[in-house]
Amino acid sequence: MTDPTRPLLVVYVAWHPGFAEGAWIAEALRKHFRRELYENVAGGTGLSVLFRSVSPSGTNVPLPIDLNEAETTAVVVLADPHTANDDEWLRYIHALAEQTEAAGLGARVFPVAIEQSALLALDIAEQALRWDYWDGSTEERQQQLVGELAYEFSRMLRHYLEHLKRPAEDENALEGYLRKVQVFLSHSKHDNDGEKIACAIRERLQAGHGLSSFFDVHDIPAGLRFNKVLLQQVRVSAMVAIHTDSYSSREWCRQEVIEAKRWNVPFVVANSLSQIDERGFPYMGNVPIVRLDPNGVDRIDVVIRRLLDEVLKDFLWRCRVELATREADTSIIFVPRPPELITLASLPPAEAVPSPIIVYPDPPLSAEEERLFAEIAPRVQLRSLTEWLAGALR
Repeated sequence: MTDPTRPLLVVYVAWHPGFAEGAWIAEALRKHFRRELYENVAGGTGLSVLFRSVSPSGTNVPLPIDLNEAETTAVVVLADPHTANDDEWLRYIHALAEQTEAAGLGARVFPVAIEQSALLALDIAEQALRWDYWDGSTEERQQQLVGELAYEFSRMLRHYLEHLKRPAEDENALEGYLRKVQVFLSHSKHDNDGEKIACAIRERLQAGHGLSSFFDVHDIPAGLRFNKVLLQQVRVSAMVAIHTDSYSSREWCRQEVIEAKRWNVPFVVANSLSQIDERGFPYMGNVPIVRLDPNGVDRIDVVIRRLLDEVLKDFLWRCRVELATREADTSIIFVPRPPELITLASLPPAEAVPSPIIVYPDPPLSAEEERLFAEIAPRVQLRSLTEWLAGALR
């Protein structure tokens, strides 16, 4: 079994010490990617986020970066005029770019263009995240940077996951790296808000991150059955359920939610209730819920960023499972979020697997949840990943 303490992804943030806002931006990235959101799938302290700014004694540039300390490495360079006007820093950044390029797609430099002049000096304009083009305050731009990086980190981990399954990197690796993440927008057309919000989210996705979205019947090729294609798309997409007043009453909306849960896809609920939901649909729980006012869709970016976080968490989990389970037996079922009763619907039959073990991200379930599972499915064991790795089985 691979050492579970080796980081899957380490993020370095580099900025010139003369850039006063660099430390604030770097700390915001550290707080986001190390917080509880990622602790449960990336380890007890979330993603490792390390800084490169202060120079050691006797030099004008930071310490080098060792790409062998983690499975994958991302280097975020905050490029401002101080960087562009310092020859030693330019050489440092160019050396990092050459180092990661030689390492393959498992290590990347992500330049962030604070000002355009820095890109001209670094000669990396086509690769940069354009902070200088984004609207809003420094805090709003920082939030957009978090979302952009979550998407790019997801691409890295998807490539790494494929590399684990097929170690020989071939000419198709770059094509796979560039493949987009599909987004399924589940919504009801039977009130005034569902389709309006879905269209607004779709427009923002296409204008922003460029995520491809699957959007209802109009995107289903001619000659294919609606229900078959629809449910197949749910299984291979990240999903946003737009919970308007009529959503829970619609058969297809309920079926899409159940399918998403059974296939464990990244899933966010946009709570857009205007008046009342007469019968809350129980299978919409156990996932992030973001409030999105149907009469003012100014929080669409919050929904998208949380969806990107869920996509990144999903790839982190799948990589951890792939590394930890090379020799695991078939009675182990891994799920990317805390199990719920619907999880039991996807278990193999008792005659095939008499005593299945469901392994899920930390922390362990509460005592009352475990008691409910024990009453309904006494043959099933529930273990967090840490408990399972420690051998806590009955």
